[in-house]
Amino acid sequence: MDTSTVKPGERVDRQARILEAAMDLLSRHGISGVNMRAVAREAGVALGLVNYYYEDKTSLIRAALKRVDEHDIALVKPDPASPPKERLLEALRRVADPELLTTPYLSLRLHLWALAQANEDFAAINDAAFERYVDGLAALIGKARLDLAPEECRKRADDIVVIQNGMWLTALLGLDRASTERSINRTEEIAFAP
Repeated sequence: MDTSTVKPGERVDRQARILEAAMDLLSRHGISGVNMRAVAREAGVALGLVNYYYEDKTSLIRAALKRVDEHDIALVKPDPASPPKERLLEALRRVADPELLTTPYLSLRLHLWALAQANEDFAAINDAAFERYVDGLAALIGKARLDLAPEECRKRADDIVVIQNGMWLTALLGLDRASTERSINRTEEIAFAP
């Protein structure tokens, strides 16, 4: 394929479509459902185009992990227009966004977590992403609670993540909104406890 005739915006769109297709297949079928041909079919592009952007299945999974990492960082990215306490409350509530509490999204997360346990390269990406998320959450706690030491902010962020992950896992089993709200309230209690 002669990519010089394709406009830059189209390249990004096609590459994004390919990655979305891989992530969709992964969420529905696990790692066994992800191969270059299936991704091409799901994305509606030629197999050669998939191979142009991604060397192999491993590079697709690596890209999926990095995409989820970017999404997680966005969850704890503060809104500079909000006061620190509001920034923290917004971040704590973002993880319960109905868009995230869907079976396809949560299934994708589970598959990626499982892959990170089975592959050293994927584990390194996942671990770095987790650290960035927890660091971002700890920073939000520190800005909202100036009286807390950084170590205490990190401890609270770690405790909050346990509840958030539990909420996500339980959502796959049909978590009701009241349970979600109690989980969010508990994360707020942890963040703002004296």
